[in-house]
Amino acid sequence: MRAARLIRMALLIQSSPGLTAASLARELEVSERTVIRDAQALQDAGIPVRSERGRVGGYFLAPGYRTRLTTLNPSEAETLFLSGLPSALRDLGLSAAADTARLKLTATLLPSLREAAQSSVRRFHLDAPAWFREPPTPDVLPELARAVWADRAVELSYARPGREGAAPAPVSRVVEPYGLVLKAGTWYVVARVPGGADRDGGWRTYRVDRVTALAPAPGRDEPFDRDPAFDLAAHWEERSAAFARTLLRTSVRVRLTARGLAALPAVVDGAAVTDALASATAPDPAGLVTLDLPAESEEVACDQLARLGADAEVLAPATLRARFRERAAALAALYGAAEADDQR
Repeated sequence: MRAARLIRMALLIQSSPGLTAASLARELEVSERTVIRDAQALQDAGIPVRSERGRVGGYFLAPGYRTRLTTLNPSEAETLFLSGLPSALRDLGLSAAADTARLKLTATLLPSLREAAQSSVRRFHLDAPAWFREPPTPDVLPELARAVWADRAVELSYARPGREGAAPAPVSRVVEPYGLVLKAGTWYVVARVPGGADRDGGWRTYRVDRVTALAPAPGRDEPFDRDPAFDLAAHWEERSAAFARTLLRTSVRVRLTARGLAALPAVVDGAAVTDALASATAPDPAGLVTLDLPAESEEVACDQLARLGADAEVLAPATLRARFRERAAALAALYGAAEADDQR
């Protein structure tokens, strides 16, 4: 465990000279004191790590020194060839560049590792879009990706969805695009509005397929100053979970069998499952569990819980319970009539 951390620390210092103890501690998920001890261990092993104080200080390797730790092992070579999604690279206009990069990388590998690298391609394929849908690739996506790479502010025109069935409203805004996210086959751009001082810090998320036009931001020829502390994955996880919870506007009390409880994550959103399980009672003598399930609406809850069949009983609200009673009566009438016809 420590050996792997020391190797990673040496490679981090080599690739990013001047990293502070605090930065290395965050990257390695250890304390700053551990970083200091590890730096001493690297020195003892013959790797000339040195630290410098001051505003531009940090950890460095001796001038001209490069570690010999960059050789891949078979597991690393296999994993590296899994690092990209073919469909995502195609959407971004990077398929040719990725193919060339793989060829170059393969040529640099030892002969014993080339087979290891290719084996992952033959054994694993990552398919991002959901079933039964073929989302179109937005026309502006490659250009938007270039803006993300270059830290270039853009002016985008966006069709903002109207409320309660109203027509989409056109919006034009200058943004600093920080990253692109592919979620279930749909592309999103995470961006910051310059000078944004609202409770969200100016951060916005746009569906790329709703961007109708894209152009360089007027008067913004230089790259914007990217916040070095921004973590795209952490930002997306936090904001998407918060967004999911904003949709859960009602609550349903339901009693579930053990089988229904086990199947609940398959029929409702993850955030709703988490909150529901936190409210769950201990199983009663019959093994039934009662919980409060967040839902978007009674209509959505009815469709979701109907998939659990007799393993779920709605206790409240009364209006939703009445919906199930009507649905059950309609099904009984339908199948009862069909059975009577079969017996004639």
